[in-house]
Amino acid sequence: MKLHSISCIRFVRVSAGRWLAATVLAWAATAHADLGSLFTNVAPAVEAPPRPCIILIMADGLGYGDLSCYGQTKYQTPNLDRLAAGGIRFTGYYAGNAASSPARAALLLGRDSTHLQQRADVDVPLAADEVTLTRALKTSGYHTGLIGEWNLGGDVTAGAPWRKGFDEFAGYFDAADAENYYADYIWRYAPRSILNATNGHMEDFIGREMLYPNTGGKQGQYIPDVYAKAALNFIKNNQPDRFNHQRPFFLLLNYKIPGTGRGAVPTDAPYSEEAWPQPAKNRAAMISRLDGYIGQLLEQLKKPGLSNNTVVFFTSDTGPQRQDGVILKLFQSAGPFRGGRGDLYEGGLRVPMLVWWPAKIPAGQVSDFNWAAWDFLPTVMDIARAPSPADIDGLSVWPTLLGQTQTNRHEYFHWRLRGRDVGHTIRLGDWRAVRPKADAPLELYNLQTDPGETSNVAEQHPDIIAKIEGLLKNGR
Repeated sequence: MKLHSISCIRFVRVSAGRWLAATVLAWAATAHADLGSLFTNVAPAVEAPPRPCIILIMADGLGYGDLSCYGQTKYQTPNLDRLAAGGIRFTGYYAGNAASSPARAALLLGRDSTHLQQRADVDVPLAADEVTLTRALKTSGYHTGLIGEWNLGGDVTAGAPWRKGFDEFAGYFDAADAENYYADYIWRYAPRSILNATNGHMEDFIGREMLYPNTGGKQGQYIPDVYAKAALNFIKNNQPDRFNHQRPFFLLLNYKIPGTGRGAVPTDAPYSEEAWPQPAKNRAAMISRLDGYIGQLLEQLKKPGLSNNTVVFFTSDTGPQRQDGVILKLFQSAGPFRGGRGDLYEGGLRVPMLVWWPAKIPAGQVSDFNWAAWDFLPTVMDIARAPSPADIDGLSVWPTLLGQTQTNRHEYFHWRLRGRDVGHTIRLGDWRAVRPKADAPLELYNLQTDPGETSNVAEQHPDIIAKIEGLLKNGR
């Protein structure tokens, strides 16, 4: 492969243009090398059943009602429906927050948003002492990769992906950059991928890789397509085999779609002839495109024979973005629920969650079990047969995934939304209390009889209000 030198740092690395054209973000050239030296506590080489590979796919602003397996009728999502039919579809799963950055932090740290520093109005990097899911998995012997949007710290912060347990990264640090669907570069961290010409050692690459088909304003490569191809390469290069010492992998795949639907998309087909506003056509086309990526991934898992020992999670960071209420109403993106991203009502927090694992999870299940993003970390650590970090709020739902009785449950769920103001919401059984801003009285809804939160019954239930006020005061 053609090489060129960068004299100022005396490095030689693969030409970005050739590398991208040939493999579309094929990860480090030494993908099959022994990377055990990167880990601080590599699992000992003992005879044990192989641990599964784990993939988490997270959409951006995809509402509870945006998939046909959750009731969408304006368009279909056959591959996601197939994922649901092959495993378990949850109807009571909640995002970590109604804003993207704290929602992602809640999932990776296993902590609810009352224990987080992240805000709705500005990205706050993860702190140096915060232990992420990926750090815990890496320590236990997993190879970890991140593709897509990050939102939890730039390259010079303690929250940079490679400082939070990711062995490989290709994507963007913040939402603003990720929203450019035809960016002419992508950030990458690739360990031991640059040859130092002075000592012959392979060293890390951290920086921007140019996407030449998009330079000069051209639109040659759609960034979500790049993510999808990178994910297929990651799976191929990191499959647990003798070259990789049977090491399993964890992949976090964060798509910046559908968002508001106002972003660019290569084509609005097959919805071009629909009598919808153009953003609605774009949003539906993005979701159909995302569905296609899921189909490609499932087919890739079949090729190396991984599917029976790979667990795939699919969800969304928050409820649907509400910049265009006409679109959300047209598609009923929040399903039967009220609100969307930025709201503490059900529509801002209740999101899809699909889990597929042919080897362990019986097909065709639908569960109304309530759990939240901070439960993801301990659940995955149980799947990986490794200990969870200390000081987390989450509970493992591993028994529920297996169809067993879940003996440990949350007494209640609590979300705090910090921005220019501070809002809180608590779910206690079927009761949902919402304080949309700091000085507002509590609103109260009964989700059993009023899932759309249309009737505030706070005055009729002072005892419930008093109990929830106590939880807010004595809790967090």
